[in-house]
Amino acid sequence: MAARSKARKRAVDVLYEADLRGRERRELLLERIADGHPPVSDYTIRLVEGVAAHAPRIDELIDLHATGWSLDRLPDVDRAILRMATFELLWAEDVPDPVAIDEAVELAKALSTDDSPAFINGVLGAIADAKG
Repeated sequence: MAARSKARKRAVDVLYEADLRGRERRELLLERIADGHPPVSDYTIRLVEGVAAHAPRIDELIDLHATGWSLDRLPDVDRAILRMATFELLWAEDVPDPVAIDEAVELAKALSTDDSPAFINGVLGAIADAKG
């Protein structure tokens, strides 16, 4: 697995855990960095901090484009994947949109339900299209 793919998986792990436990994302990230097992890469830090910094806008966009689903009804892991990938789509200029979407879909295939990859692809595709 490529370094950035691992970093994305680790970011999703932190975002998922923070959501599930009702923890502040940055605080949990600092704990995971201090633990050091497994190590937290700079890209994971960038992703988690980016989601934390832009959370209201990210959640607004997901809620808008997740047709038929409210943010709080999404599976927890799907919400974490969508948040991470939305940050990449909108604020990670060094990541092409198709790469951000494909990586998110691959994470959904590995971590979530059978329906999640297509759903995540659709939501992220709509967000990418809307950004122009």
